[in-house]
Amino acid sequence: MEKLIEANLYKSELIPVSGKLVERYNKCLIKLGFKPTKLKNFLIDGIGWSPEIAEEKEDLHYLNNGDANPHGIVISPLQKGKPVYLPFHTFDRDMMKYVFKIHGHKIKDITRDCAICIDFDQDIDVFYEPLDVLKYNKVNIHFHLMNNLDAIQEEQLELIETFKRDNNFIDENLHKKLLDSAKKYGDLRERDLELHELQFTTDSFYTRAFGGVYILRDFISPIVVFEDEKWHKEAIKDTNHDIFIFHIHQKELMVKLRDHMIIEYNLEKEVNTDRYERIKKYEMSQYLNKPEHLIKDILSNPILFKSYLNKLKIDDRKKIMSVERYLEKLETSNQYKIADIVDPKIFEALHKPHSSLEAKHQDLIWKLLVNVAPKDVLYWYWYDKESFYKSYENWDESLKEWVVETISNNI
Repeated sequence: MEKLIEANLYKSELIPVSGKLVERYNKCLIKLGFKPTKLKNFLIDGIGWSPEIAEEKEDLHYLNNGDANPHGIVISPLQKGKPVYLPFHTFDRDMMKYVFKIHGHKIKDITRDCAICIDFDQDIDVFYEPLDVLKYNKVNIHFHLMNNLDAIQEEQLELIETFKRDNNFIDENLHKKLLDSAKKYGDLRERDLELHELQFTTDSFYTRAFGGVYILRDFISPIVVFEDEKWHKEAIKDTNHDIFIFHIHQKELMVKLRDHMIIEYNLEKEVNTDRYERIKKYEMSQYLNKPEHLIKDILSNPILFKSYLNKLKIDDRKKIMSVERYLEKLETSNQYKIADIVDPKIFEALHKPHSSLEAKHQDLIWKLLVNVAPKDVLYWYWYDKESFYKSYENWDESLKEWVVETISNNI
């Protein structure tokens, strides 16, 4: 990952945690029912997730009590606006933006000496069947202050009211209680420690539950797409819901998404875009076996690209250039069909969200399309970093250089 780190493309906006903040973080972990970390230094993202702790615990989703009960930890106002690097749901980022929009000023004050646990409660204690994900509707966001600072504030205020009554101002025991509380917790009289519950409404989204599921319910008919074949097979047994259910690699999925005007394509336009060039070059890289030149140079130099293209087997050549071959043939006759010439995965990769979709839905559909056909390294990096990082680790060093340069030039 060195090249990605040097280019600030690998979790570059994480917040360092050390000293007292580690102690506060651990109190939150214990409060949520998890074991504390043994690490003395680590990094966290906007929702409080740490890659180092995930590695320590050998659990990417260590902040979850099962798929139905995700949590967050806020220990610093610096988490405001920071990325959520491994969201369990695609709406997690939006929820954290909402939390800081409503409670940002209070969070800045509270985190001076206290950590905050966040419970994202959708009134589902546990999932039993894959289509339980359809129960997602409203998420109630609850806040819990460590050290019960809000309760201690109430105690201080009660002590002060007692102090004011009758002749209690001469009560030395009362003096001591007030002073002890102030020394330990500070003067809490003027601090606003009340973080009232928030409610967040979901629409279409992706969740990592059941191996990864897309819930598309803002369109003509609800569509549920499973990444995991086991859970897809389980879901199609359900006859109680009037929805379309697909596995992500079913051919029928793309057809349905086009019919519902969720995605679209225009090969004539796409062939002239940078995106098409990235897809074609990445596809080419998959056929370069021990080349004499660096892969980066082959993909960047048109002369070398053509040279190596001509050295490939004819079927591989046809696959890489299938879109251009199809468009050339269309100029002479309209009898040709896309399926007869264009490689299916390249064709899928050249789809995009329908232009009529809202921005938030476009992002979700881009993520879905990237998962269907991960061919464009830039969009792959943007919309599914976890999958991108896993694949990146196994690439040729020279291909990594080309990928890093390609992404860096588009940010």
